[in-house]
Amino acid sequence: MKQTTFLITLLVLFFSSEEIKAQKQEAINWITFKQLDDSLSVKPKKVMLFFYADWCVYCKKMEEAAFKKPEIIKKLNSEYYVVKLNAETTKSFAFDGVVFNNTEANTKRNPIHDIAKLFASREGIPFSLPATVFLDEDFAITNRFFEYLSPKKLMEVIKDLSS
Repeated sequence: MKQTTFLITLLVLFFSSEEIKAQKQEAINWITFKQLDDSLSVKPKKVMLFFYADWCVYCKKMEEAAFKKPEIIKKLNSEYYVVKLNAETTKSFAFDGVVFNNTEANTKRNPIHDIAKLFASREGIPFSLPATVFLDEDFAITNRFFEYLSPKKLMEVIKDLSS
């Protein structure tokens, strides 16, 4: 009886660890703007920018639903450089020879970083999250979304931009 229990426990532990390894391997290769700058200078590639905030429920929902789907992960990792940035970060960083800051950091309750405003602002419309921006190989904006993208919708967008 003890041997059977021991064998069952070992099997459960083995298969659980294999499942955990598989889940860890299936993740989007998020990079920073610094890494993007370096990567684009080596090899031009399409880019997806995802701007979020810690309080944004729909941002979290996208991370848990859309960004966990294996087919989306595979497509993004193979065809895009994918950058995720907290739109309210107060960190400064350089990109394309320009230093970007959060100039609203000491003046607003939910300050938006300057680089997020650059890529995800619309004239006459307040900044909103989640913001997902797609750029082509020449770094020109091809599409912008200011809403929750379901896994199905995100996959449709990626496929449309790939053709």
